[in-house]
Amino acid sequence: MWWKEILMAVVGLCGGLAVAGGLFALIIALGLVAEFADQTHTARHILWYEDAVAAGGILGNLISIYQFPLPFGEAGAGIFGIFAGVFVGAWAMALTEIINIIPIFARRLDFRRGLELLIVSMALGRTAGALIFYYFGF
Repeated sequence: MWWKEILMAVVGLCGGLAVAGGLFALIIALGLVAEFADQTHTARHILWYEDAVAAGGILGNLISIYQFPLPFGEAGAGIFGIFAGVFVGAWAMALTEIINIIPIFARRLDFRRGLELLIVSMALGRTAGALIFYYFGF
């Protein structure tokens, strides 16, 4: 019966690699890594950033498939949650920036002031929604 387990491992890894490849392609197409390097003035370390993204995808794939127990406790889960939230938030904002939703929205509603408040309100609303979601266990 080893052949079934080997086949399942191969199919799982291939599926994970396909999804991870698509995510990496989207990250590269959006220019997230280059934008972060530009914003932080650390463009000389861009290869390290790209390696970190690839290593994170590979490790995430392995943890997802093999479900390793990670003995970090609640503090580790909180730290992971913060980093995951930063990643998802940066990804969402990069998508928003690419398709220019906020400038179009501001022009249509004739915003003169308060655009910063709108962005902060969106972030706080997303945070509140996530906290309510996880607190009540929906």
